[in-house]
Amino acid sequence: PYSPMRKQVLFLLTAALIISACNIKSPSTESIQKPSLDWVAIADKIVLQSKLQPGERVILVSLPGEFNALVPLLETKISDAGALYLGTISVDSLVWPEEWKTDFVKATVGKSQSDLVGHFGDVDLGIMLPGASPAHVPYAALQEVLNLGKGRTIHFHWSGAYDLSGQVMGISDKVSLFYTKALVETDYEGLSKIQQDFEKAVRQGEVVVTTPAGTNIRFMVGDRPVTKQDGDASLEHILQARNLIDREIELPAGAIRVAPLEESVEGTIAFPDGVWNNQKVEGLVLTFKKGKVIDIKAKSGVDAVKAELDKAGDAGHSFRELAVGFNPLLAIPNENPWIPYYGYGAGVIRLSLGDNTELGGIVTGGYVRWNFFIDATLVVGNETWIEDGRLMK
Repeated sequence: PYSPMRKQVLFLLTAALIISACNIKSPSTESIQKPSLDWVAIADKIVLQSKLQPGERVILVSLPGEFNALVPLLETKISDAGALYLGTISVDSLVWPEEWKTDFVKATVGKSQSDLVGHFGDVDLGIMLPGASPAHVPYAALQEVLNLGKGRTIHFHWSGAYDLSGQVMGISDKVSLFYTKALVETDYEGLSKIQQDFEKAVRQGEVVVTTPAGTNIRFMVGDRPVTKQDGDASLEHILQARNLIDREIELPAGAIRVAPLEESVEGTIAFPDGVWNNQKVEGLVLTFKKGKVIDIKAKSGVDAVKAELDKAGDAGHSFRELAVGFNPLLAIPNENPWIPYYGYGAGVIRLSLGDNTELGGIVTGGYVRWNFFIDATLVVGNETWIEDGRLMK
């Protein structure tokens, strides 16, 4: 039997646990504070890169969770810039913090995507916070607005970490600190300058990409849009937009993206070992002629590759785009290497398959597959820009 004092102690402990349990809030409804992240510096940089004009109308789109702390900071800084904060839309209709609900935001509840396109028609800037994706109706509606030649968005995804085989990694505190440094400390003027120089080069000569594994692919860019993700989300910059992704500004920044002239794409791509149609594939080599896959070889898993590409149709058998990373602060770390932010780091190359209409290309179908190359050499004309995965400029 327990003594009266022990009974009292047990009662107090039990009561404390019950009270604590009742006060626990779901991480999906309450921001998980990460004191290691400098929220103020992050908010400052997002608003600085947007270069807001007085009277511009701004909306946030977010998944309630770890980045809730950014919302009130952005609200204040948007207002301080003289712009109009319209509110924050939750992409989770079941979880919607009350403080996000302005009159503009409340009017979006229950609306279809086509209705939201009209509702967002006079939004000048949408800031897409972590968790929001094209699979969500508000995000997709804003993309439709951009396709109409109106507005701009900042993509602050805080995702896109991959291992060296191209498999998605989770976002740890270490990755978040890495991204914060890149966002805050990037030399945006220098980044813009080197990207402008690269655009001039690729407009004048043939691009050739090779790898030690056997990639040897060449193509011309011609007058295709060259999207420079230099972090400039200003209205002035967007006035030069030629396609959808010109209006979608990535932060952190760093990549150039272009859909080459399809008929100019010739050669082979030797892919890193990876997963195709949910199966492991090794030693894959695709051969292209006039932008189309004409031969598929692999040491193992060739049937899985054929199945994935056949399911995707024409898009699966088409070269999509070249993406080249230029940001030294997003380069692959030497110690415990991984690929930061979708390959936007200096020296990383993406050679992708699929639909390239958002880049100004002519391949339709919806299928997209990104493929990362970390040891490639890229030559334009007689000038080497990347050698063995190292940016030479």
